[in-house]
Amino acid sequence: MTTVGLIGSGHIGGTVARLAAAAGHPVVLSNSRGPDTLAELASELGPPARAGTGQEAAEAGDIVVVTIPLRAFATVPAVPLAGKVAIDTCNYYPQRDGHIPELDSGALTSSELIQRHLAGSAVVKVFNNIFCKHLEWLSRPPGAPDRSFLPIAGDNPEAKAAVAAFLDSIGYGAVDAGPLAEGRRQQPGTPVYGAPYGSFDDEKGQPASADAIREALAAASR
Repeated sequence: MTTVGLIGSGHIGGTVARLAAAAGHPVVLSNSRGPDTLAELASELGPPARAGTGQEAAEAGDIVVVTIPLRAFATVPAVPLAGKVAIDTCNYYPQRDGHIPELDSGALTSSELIQRHLAGSAVVKVFNNIFCKHLEWLSRPPGAPDRSFLPIAGDNPEAKAAVAAFLDSIGYGAVDAGPLAEGRRQQPGTPVYGAPYGSFDDEKGQPASADAIREALAAASR
């Protein structure tokens, strides 16, 4: 099994942790407030899960999920993530994160900014385009006709393959969205952001096929 480290354990991070633990993956949770604040969630997830610091999650994880407000990206410990796959779930919201000139100008995507910080890691963007409740409810086993798919962007083919295998284990298919620079096609405001999985008012959402995700990504590039 793959040990999953969580740097951030909020709505998306907590949901990924639940799906990973249910699939039998060891999980190390962390947040900015300390392990004690995650004791209840770790207990709920059972023996595959434990709470730790961000450093401990980074050190323990074979795959490490970075799921924090983008403005805090520089707090992610880079050294223990060297040589590892880092999943980036972050979105850039200037009203929350403050203005970042390179993102405002389009010179970089948010994932490229994180990749620059985590220079020794292979960053893969995923989970940023789906509502946490839909992520929880739409998980399906391999071969299910109503399985949903998520776009993944990254510069390292082996890292993307590892992330696709992890997604498969927790109930999702993957659609290759290209390199990190193409991650802009799954950012907030694009056709693939939220909409393929249904209304936010419906917590259970609707399945999104691989074709639906490809069509939405293509629409963003026009």
